[in-house]
Amino acid sequence: MRSLAALAPAMLLVGCDGAPDNGALAEAEARGSREAAANGRIDCALEGAKLFDRTCTIEEMSGTDGTILIVGKPNVGYRRLQITTDGRGVVAADGSQPATVAIVGDGMIEVAIGADRYRLPANTGGT
Repeated sequence: MRSLAALAPAMLLVGCDGAPDNGALAEAEARGSREAAANGRIDCALEGAKLFDRTCTIEEMSGTDGTILIVGKPNVGYRRLQITTDGRGVVAADGSQPATVAIVGDGMIEVAIGADRYRLPANTGGT
């Protein structure tokens, strides 16, 4: 029994060639973020947090001014973001703080409003 336990770490190293494939890891994370958003969850870092977690919710609704995303915060509260058609991605639909949008990966944008940041799937290819 003891020799089997000693072999387990060695078997794990053999399977991964010693180094992760960063491209594959980034693709898997992006795919996970897109799937989570499709299920109503997105990554967010609230109130100046450095790390993202998948605790914010997202809902989409159509209105006379276009599509609005309602991003729910776990500590009660929400932000409304309007999807634009002019290449900016989204803008704050209410409130006094503007939304700043940056592309953070293939098919992923980061929206910052005040001290809160949200990661949303988006068409970043220009098509």
